[in-house]
Amino acid sequence: MANEILVTRGLTKRYGNHLAVDHVELSIQKGQIYGLVGRNGAGKTTIIRMVTAQTVPTEGEVSLFGASGERELSKMRARTGAMVETPSFYPYLTARQNLEYYRIQRGIPGRRVVDEVLELLLDLDATDEQLDSPMLFCSGRQGTASYSPEAAGTDLVPLFETILDYIPAPEADVDAPFQMLVSSIDYNEFVGRIAIGRIERGAIKQNQDIAVCNYHSADAPAKKAKAVSLYQFDGLGRVPVSEATAGNIIAMSGIGEVTIGDTICAPEAVEPIEFVKISAPTIEMTFSVNDSPFAGREGKFVTSRQLRERLFRETMKDVSLRVSETDSTDSFNVAGRGEMSLSILIETMRREGYEFQVSPPRVLYQEIDGKKCEPIERLVVDVPADAVGSVIEKIGSRKGDLVEMTPVGERMKLEFLVPARGLFGYRNEFLTDTKGEGIMASVFDSYAPVKGEIQRRNSGSLVSFETGESVTYGLYNAQERGVLFIGAGVPVYAGMVVGETPKQEDISVNICKKKQLTNMRASGSDEALRLTPPRQMSLEQCLEFLADDELLEVTPENLRLRKRILSHADRMKALKGGK
Repeated sequence: MANEILVTRGLTKRYGNHLAVDHVELSIQKGQIYGLVGRNGAGKTTIIRMVTAQTVPTEGEVSLFGASGERELSKMRARTGAMVETPSFYPYLTARQNLEYYRIQRGIPGRRVVDEVLELLLDLDATDEQLDSPMLFCSGRQGTASYSPEAAGTDLVPLFETILDYIPAPEADVDAPFQMLVSSIDYNEFVGRIAIGRIERGAIKQNQDIAVCNYHSADAPAKKAKAVSLYQFDGLGRVPVSEATAGNIIAMSGIGEVTIGDTICAPEAVEPIEFVKISAPTIEMTFSVNDSPFAGREGKFVTSRQLRERLFRETMKDVSLRVSETDSTDSFNVAGRGEMSLSILIETMRREGYEFQVSPPRVLYQEIDGKKCEPIERLVVDVPADAVGSVIEKIGSRKGDLVEMTPVGERMKLEFLVPARGLFGYRNEFLTDTKGEGIMASVFDSYAPVKGEIQRRNSGSLVSFETGESVTYGLYNAQERGVLFIGAGVPVYAGMVVGETPKQEDISVNICKKKQLTNMRASGSDEALRLTPPRQMSLEQCLEFLADDELLEVTPENLRLRKRILSHADRMKALKGGK
């Protein structure tokens, strides 16, 4: 009926074995005043809480202003007001006890949820506005969302609808002169660089004249260009358009030298938008053509020309990357902002079919006031309280200085100033010391005088002595010297690193050695040899492991550590100064 404001059908609420409300049937008409009368504990408050969605019913349905679905009900409840049992929390209970009370009322399973929510809110320092935000129950693995913890979701529609309802649309002046900040760069061989960004104001049409300026180069004259092509994003694809207005994210081609941070605007209103300046590269690696005995077996792109074209093409997209020529035509220096940025490039290239080798990372020094200076990183770590001592000790040995220490719940937030080279190879140690619970992040801070020698590795390498295929007998003898990186039946070559030894010097091992067969048999000689499972090394672990005289061979199928000088005799001569 149109005059029915509130209707309940079979409304029931149980708390464990306690029946608080038993199949209540209500029909409240427009213009009427109703009162709920009963003794304490009769269920009056519980009924109001179920109607206002402060408590999830065990059974039954609620209809409000004719709406019965969860989404429709949430909109109609915005038209209602209720004050139940002032105050809204119980002052004689702790924060954890209040959360536990509401957990039981809402039917949320598990006591751990209360602790996790409380710790999260305390860590994030949530505001009242954030605490009053709508709550959805989602599963990232299943790709579902629902309005209630008791109703399993089928898709993500509730999440998208809630975003549309509660997040305001972008505000912009469509009639103002055009202005857009370039936030990303793409590259196409046919059209060149493609500028991507959100239109801050105004509108733009295809083939319209534009001007390109930069906030950090205010004195430089604006570059004139033309918006040759415009694209808007539809899902994962791009759709060509003839016009775009403020608030839209677009891609634009036709500008030759454009980079992230540039402002594209109307020629009559050249106003650059402020942005954070991109830091200069601090570390460098050498990419070179693979010259190992296994070169060309697994890769699709193996020549120096192909490697050069690929690296310089990457600079079109990644403005923080620098590629330079070397004295050799087969190698190139690639500088970037941290090991992670370079490791992403390496992994991308190997998936594309490139085969090459890389050197250990090295820092880029600068001469400032006649002193040799190195880049200093501001390192922020979040670790469990019992791991603070080991983290401070390890960072201290790497010439890092503790700047700030702040307790956050049962964890500790530490801030250091540490040389960039001091972070080489530290991530794995950090995860080990914190039992995988630590979080670390770093950003460039400044340049400072070099702080002295930092030992990168206190272990040596197990180096294959000959070329062939690893066998169980040879590996069994080699594993007594350290930890192996490979198992039996793996092709190896002389000079390839096959393991790690706790000693600081390298040890050559013959893992291709087979057991000599004779017609003399002894008791126990034919017992099965048991090998320790080899350590599987990821790309990041390989880069961290590299010593100064080692290289990493990268192919689409394998990652191989090797010595720069493969021959054992030549390495010994080089170690002794060429004598």
